[in-house]
Amino acid sequence: MELQKAENSSENTLDILQSLSSSIDIAKDLVDKCQRGTGSCSDYDLKTTVSQLEAVIKSMGECLSLIPSSAFQNNEYAEAAVRSLSNETQNADFELNEGQVLETEVLEPLRVVSREQSMEEPVPEESDLYSIHVEATTDMPQPSEFLIERYFSSQKEDHRRGSSSTSLPQILDFIEPPYETFYCPLTKEIMEDPVTLKSGVTYERKAISHWFEEFGNSQEVVCPVTGKKLLSRILTTNIPLKTTIEKWRERDDREKIKFARAALRLASSASMVLEAVTELQSLCRKKSDSKIQVRNAGILPLLVRFLEYKDRNVRCAVLELFRELAREDGDDKEVVAKALDIPAVIRMLSSGHQPIRHSAMLLLLDLSKSQYLCEKIGSVTGAIMMLIRMKYNKSDDEFLAEKADETLQNLERSPENIKHMAENGLIEPLLRHLIQGSEDAQMEMASFLGEIAIGDDNQSYVAERASPTLINMVHSGNTLIRASAFKALSHISSYQPNAKILIKAGIIIVMIEEMFTRRICNEPMDSKTEAAAILANILEAGVQLENLQVDTRGLKLTSDYFLSNIIYMLNSQAPNDLNLSLIRILLCLTKSSKSMDSVVSAIRETEANFTLIELINKPPEELEVATIRLLTRLSHFMGHTLIDGLCKTAGQPDRLIQSVCGSGQVTEKKAVSATFLAKVPHQNLTLNLALLSKNAVPVILEKISQIQKTGTRTSRYASLYLEGLVGILVRFTTTLDEPQMLFLARNYNLTSVFTELLLKTSSNEVQRLSAIGLANLSLQSVTLSKPPPQVERTKFLSRFPSRKKSVPVCPVHGGACSSQNTFCLVEAKAVKRLLACFDNEKVEVVESALSAISTLLDDKVDVDKSIAMLSEVNAIAHILGVVKRHREEGLWQKSFWIIERFLSRGGNKCTSHISQDKLLPATLVSAFHHGSGDTRQLAEKILSHLDKMSNSPTTYNHTL
Repeated sequence: MELQKAENSSENTLDILQSLSSSIDIAKDLVDKCQRGTGSCSDYDLKTTVSQLEAVIKSMGECLSLIPSSAFQNNEYAEAAVRSLSNETQNADFELNEGQVLETEVLEPLRVVSREQSMEEPVPEESDLYSIHVEATTDMPQPSEFLIERYFSSQKEDHRRGSSSTSLPQILDFIEPPYETFYCPLTKEIMEDPVTLKSGVTYERKAISHWFEEFGNSQEVVCPVTGKKLLSRILTTNIPLKTTIEKWRERDDREKIKFARAALRLASSASMVLEAVTELQSLCRKKSDSKIQVRNAGILPLLVRFLEYKDRNVRCAVLELFRELAREDGDDKEVVAKALDIPAVIRMLSSGHQPIRHSAMLLLLDLSKSQYLCEKIGSVTGAIMMLIRMKYNKSDDEFLAEKADETLQNLERSPENIKHMAENGLIEPLLRHLIQGSEDAQMEMASFLGEIAIGDDNQSYVAERASPTLINMVHSGNTLIRASAFKALSHISSYQPNAKILIKAGIIIVMIEEMFTRRICNEPMDSKTEAAAILANILEAGVQLENLQVDTRGLKLTSDYFLSNIIYMLNSQAPNDLNLSLIRILLCLTKSSKSMDSVVSAIRETEANFTLIELINKPPEELEVATIRLLTRLSHFMGHTLIDGLCKTAGQPDRLIQSVCGSGQVTEKKAVSATFLAKVPHQNLTLNLALLSKNAVPVILEKISQIQKTGTRTSRYASLYLEGLVGILVRFTTTLDEPQMLFLARNYNLTSVFTELLLKTSSNEVQRLSAIGLANLSLQSVTLSKPPPQVERTKFLSRFPSRKKSVPVCPVHGGACSSQNTFCLVEAKAVKRLLACFDNEKVEVVESALSAISTLLDDKVDVDKSIAMLSEVNAIAHILGVVKRHREEGLWQKSFWIIERFLSRGGNKCTSHISQDKLLPATLVSAFHHGSGDTRQLAEKILSHLDKMSNSPTTYNHTL
């Protein structure tokens, strides 16, 4: 049966004629191309041109057949002529003879037209501007593809001239229009499952079934088209028609894809691109095979370009098309993703256009369902961080937040993505896989937990969730699992607020068990070292040590069992990391007065002081520093023992002194070494002579001078270093009975050095040490200050006056004094500077300054003249100020002693001055009632001098 062309009410005659005109132009160009190239073109080129021309002619015939009958206005002759020409051109068949002459009944008229056109205006040779790299089904270029590109070229030219152009969907209908028999009489749409009734009429199965349902169980059912009664409701599939429609759809889809590809390549306008993308999206939604055709047609690289297109509607449509193409699972999704610019898609999540953001997110959500693509998405810099931010910004865009959360859940299939999430603040996936995952997953998550930097706001939450699982992993027999667990626990314990959480989880007993008892053969990891480091981290957090149990028997951390084991493990041959952790543990224990006694006792019993001294110069520097800090803390309790051990150790104390006096930048080791030498008992002559023999004093003085010039900001340890250096100088003032020490103090004028330090430093500790040094030196002034020699003059010489100047006598010490030789504070002009120290807020500084001033009121000096000298500098006002500002009994005792000396030896003037202080009596009464014995006695004596209390018959024989 001959198929008739359908009349489509939506067709536009003008559009058909425009398309026909474009085809004629193409045919003219091809004819001219044949004429110009007959002598030079190869057979292949000629055959190609002929094939293209044949396609153009047939297209013209198809366009003629589409002209509706209404367009002829009942002119039967014209309609017959057009129909005849349509049939003739659709059946055109060109052959190429040996002389390369085209023979056809239609060709000659076109030649004439072409020649006439060429006489008016030469037509340039048309070149293929759009090279299409696809898997061609044949070696010969497809005629339809040529027509598509030629059409779009003409459309581009029309657009440039401002003329109207036919839309893409309309043009696509002209490729191969559907036949009338394709349409269902009921739905007026092309059928998908055509079935034929007994009446011979074909319908869409769903449509005719619905028609039958309207009749219900009625016996009389009529055919919708014929109106005749149907004797049977049997539906027979029209297989030939169904096959024909399917074939037509396949051809139609292929041509539409080619048209869309050409439109994307040309991209002369946003509307053209948008129509092409929309058409491709429609094809892909209807049929999954179309997705394969789109991918094979080389369209994906073209689409990627439009992700950065200026028109946002185009960008949104391209994202939706990519999403449609990526819906399929398996390799097809990965093929799309390989062509897709994933970083560009992620950047579009920040677009100011909401539809673009949503489309980009939905595309990422589909891509994230692939294991391979999970890793690829996560590897894009900033991708996971952006998704996390969107997940928590529900108030800005709830839909986007929901889809971002789903995408992140998909990305969890990649361990690296989980790590990136944790690094960017989303820690829950890592914790979930650590707690609920397999052994391999737990090991990997624990390893990540030991590497990433966790924000302070998540630290405690991580510790609470992860620590029970990690502690259980430590009990595992798998060394890899244990290693990852130790790594994570070490990282968690380094954050001090986590200490209480870890203790509550039972980590103390487990770590001590790992240190003392548990052994795993051939384990590459040293679990002792790891456990000791974790325990040190926890103890350094400042927890209550006395209540911590070390085993199930109830033994405490301060027990002999624990301390003896710790000290036993200390060994110069042990791993440095283990020694460092053990010393850190001992340092923590020495912070408590209760546990300090136990530590000192254990070290004395085991003679571990020799081991500690050996570690002083055992790299790395961190171990040396920690060891010296521990020795410094122990020096108050066993200082002479440590010095004896130091002097008996080979190379010591020379190495320690060299460390202090060495050149170069001030390091932590230098600072703590100086502090150690300054803290050990000052009266130890052996160490002082060792320092003297190494000529340390001039180097120390030079270092002090350098720091004073450059300031303490040159190094973070400069202040501590300066304090240590001054403390070493103070050592020499305690052994001045030794001639060498006395010579040293005089030679380097230590009195002036300490006096200058009182003024030129901002360090309270340096001021305190300087005041102590001055006090020690001043105690020697009485002995060193001698009356000037009396020279006996002969009678002859007595007749002549002496020209020698008289030697001045110190009013305090009664002899010839100087700051260098007798260490006189008055001559050193140190008194005012010591009084200035009374205003210091630090009790230790004030107490040291009071001790230095007290040396000027000792019974061995001329107290009356000393009081007169101190009164001139208003010393009593400074001392009364100390009593007002401070309530420490040590300061009261020293202050009261000086006040009592002024009252008892200073006369009425001093008594009047002191009695004018209105607050002093109340302070004295308080000290009398609540002070210790010496303080109470001093307060009582002062009150008696002030007539606030009757004279006690008790005789006091008190010295400060």
